[in-house]
Amino acid sequence: MLRTIVHDRQGAPAGGNDPTPLLIAHGLFGSARNWSAVARRLAARRRVVAADMRNHGESPHAPRHDYPALAADLAQVAASLGGRIDVLGHSMGGKAAMVLALTHPGAVRRLVVADIAPVAYAHTQMHNVDAMRTLDLAGVTTRAEADRRLAATVGDPALRAFLLQSLDLKAESGPRWRLNLDALAANMDAITGWPDLAGCRFDGPALFLTGALSDYVRPEHRDTIRALFPAARFARIPGAGHWLHADRPDAFAETVAAFLDAPGS
Repeated sequence: MLRTIVHDRQGAPAGGNDPTPLLIAHGLFGSARNWSAVARRLAARRRVVAADMRNHGESPHAPRHDYPALAADLAQVAASLGGRIDVLGHSMGGKAAMVLALTHPGAVRRLVVADIAPVAYAHTQMHNVDAMRTLDLAGVTTRAEADRRLAATVGDPALRAFLLQSLDLKAESGPRWRLNLDALAANMDAITGWPDLAGCRFDGPALFLTGALSDYVRPEHRDTIRALFPAARFARIPGAGHWLHADRPDAFAETVAAFLDAPGS
């Protein structure tokens, strides 16, 4: 099963009821640890469980990395949490969360999809995979040195810092990536794509939350979203891009919490 970080509820539940636990699924190259700040905020009134997706963090590596497989992983975690959860997914994790809701609707009470649509995208992340695979890790003992070397192929300092969060400098055999880069490369078309889920639909509450500065979820995607998620609602975080939870963590957490706490099933 996926490795998870559990953030236990910090305060008393509203109305004396035990809220549905929230499962967080991160995006490509991310990890459960990336979500700690937001998870702690959301844990004020509910138990929050952040998962390392397969081929990421401390979760198992596997040659398969497509959305039915990722959704099946999340379904296992849901079962361990009692069988019915709220789920929040960002980017790749958002697609996995959508597939979970579409294929296991009884496991999901409410769905939050952060800055991604149920469509195939033309972009690729192979350049970042290649940058990490070709990085010379010999003799690297500090993240600063790794950053200096990675700068030769990845110009954006913020992106380098994000990628290097997955570099394990304390591994017994020497520095290594916690990412299964070979599997991610082999499955890149599946990661940027969207599976054929004809006949599937999730009728529960769904929030599609986007960054106002991002173009990942476009107006032309809304008909596709509503066909799969008839109860979909849409909201934007001002001043945020694709990594909206990192750009505006307070606004992001407040919007998610309000949606999860809203009356209804």
